[in-house]
Amino acid sequence: QLGIRVMGIFTDFLTDVAYLAEDVVDFVIDNPIKVTAVVATTVATGGLSLVAAPAIAAAAGGAGLLGATSTGVAISGLSGAALTSASLAALGGGTIAAGGAGVAGGTAAITAAGATASAIASGVGVAVTK
Repeated sequence: QLGIRVMGIFTDFLTDVAYLAEDVVDFVIDNPIKVTAVVATTVATGGLSLVAAPAIAAAAGGAGLLGATSTGVAISGLSGAALTSASLAALGGGTIAAGGAGVAGGTAAITAAGATASAIASGVGVAVTK
C-alpha cells in the first residue's frame, strides 16, 4: 500500500518536472535574445568571480569572518598569500588534509555564488520585462 503511494507521488513529481521542462523549452524558443542575455551575463559574472575569488576570500578572511586555520591561527591575523590561501581553504570547507575541498573548493564556491547571483538577478530582470 505504502509502496504504491510512494510510486504515485514519484510519478506525479516526474510528470511535473516534464511539464516544467516543456515550459522552459517553450520560453527559450519564444525568447532567444532574453535567454542569450541571461546566459552571457551569468557566464561573464562567473568568470569575473573566478578571477576575483582570491581577493574576495582575502577580504572576508581579513575581516575576521572565517575563523581560524586548522592549526588554530586566526585567519584575520594572516597577511599576503597565507591570508588568501587560508581564506580560500576555509571557504572550501577546510584543507584537503582535514577533509575539506581546500583552495580549489573555496574558489569554486565563490565562483558558483557569483554566477548564481548573476543568474538570479538577470533572470528577475528578464521576468519583469515583456
